[in-house]
Amino acid sequence: MLDSSRRTPAYPTGVCYHSSRVRHVPRGRGKATPLRNYRPMTPTLTAGIDQERIAAAVREIIAAVGEDAGREGLEDTPRRIAKLYAEMFSGIYEDPRDVLSKTFEESHKEMVILKDIPFYSLCEHHFLPFHGRAHVGYVPEGRIVGVSKLARTVDILARRPQMQERLTGQVADAIMESLHPDGVAVVIEAEHLCLTMRGAQKPGAIMVTSAIRGGFRRRGVTRGEFLSLVQGK
Repeated sequence: MLDSSRRTPAYPTGVCYHSSRVRHVPRGRGKATPLRNYRPMTPTLTAGIDQERIAAAVREIIAAVGEDAGREGLEDTPRRIAKLYAEMFSGIYEDPRDVLSKTFEESHKEMVILKDIPFYSLCEHHFLPFHGRAHVGYVPEGRIVGVSKLARTVDILARRPQMQERLTGQVADAIMESLHPDGVAVVIEAEHLCLTMRGAQKPGAIMVTSAIRGGFRRRGVTRGEFLSLVQGK
């Protein structure tokens, strides 16, 4: 089942939250450059995401690492990151079942697959990206959905703090709950920057996860056909 708590905004939508200007002086770096071109962000709460609050937090991080938040190369960084997070986490306030609610009656009872769906997400442990491709298949039970809605479902669920294992299961569950098909299969292949650029530092390592529901779990032949088609054999 989808986690319904993830669909509830932390703040009421349509409300603007204000925060005052914060000027940071990095410790141990001498006199900081004044924030000459500082322009207070228009207080915004886009889809429940408080960009002004994010920007203020980023200025604190810049100061905490010993940098000068007022110098030319960094003075607009908080604003850029706030805008980035508003985009990357927009899926928190979207429900993929809304996207999948528009279905069409169709007697087709064979496998439908959309493969090689590119996606980008942020690992919730380090807030570093992981990215790759998703392969989604289902066997209709009287109703089908527009193919773009399958890709949109992956995007919505990827645009939130995530783990690949959970993302895979959520995509499968969203389709299963919305279309009530005979079965659903999802495979995701992704590279995690938290593994490649830090820690173990294993560039090129690919993580593969799968989620199997309904007929794909019950029938090995159906599952094998899906995996064969996804792998291009």
